[in-house]
Formats: sequence, C-alpha cells, structure tokens
Amino acid sequence: MKPQRSEILSRIMRFINLDSDGLRRFVLESIVDAREFTVASLHESVSSRFDVSRKMIASMIGYICSSLGILHVNKKSYRAPKTYILRDEYADIARAVLATL
Repeated sequence: MKPQRSEILSRIMRFINLDSDGLRRFVLESIVDAREFTVASLHESVSSRFDVSRKMIASMIGYICSSLGILHVNKKSYRAPKTYILRDEYADIARAVLATL
C-alpha cells in the first residue's frame, strides 16, 4: 500500500526539522537535483561542502529510502553498485518542502 502524499510531506518535514547543521537539507537538495545517484556520487557532491564519511552518507540514504519512502532502489547486476532513484510522484513534494524552509 502506497502512503498518502500528506504522510510523505510530514515525513520530509520532520526529517528537515531535525537538521541542525544543514547536512540533511543539502543531501535532500542533492538528491532532488541528481534524481538518480549512487552512494559514491552523492558522497562526492556532499563532501565538497561538509566533512562526512561515505558510511554516514550511506546511512542517511538508507534512512531516506526506508523511513521517508521517496527513493527507489535498483541494482542492475551482482557487481554493480545500487542506484537510487527519486520517485517521480514525490519529487514535487520534496521540492516544495525545500522551497518553503
């Protein structure tokens, strides 16, 4: 069963409201801009602005994927890294939250 759009909105709002140093907001902005990414590519873009480890980014992506429910995971082959894709139906919600805060 798919969650309601209002539920996704409140989850994203809670996620951003817990942000103390701007890292969560920047990660969400990077996800919205990239739309399709891997842990390595997101770490590369975030580490240019914040001092974060690859494990920290992987953990945050896992949290966003499981708790917020706005990402889709794709693994093309056994050796290929996981590719995360921002779901089209929730991209506008994420943009709206980032624009208001």
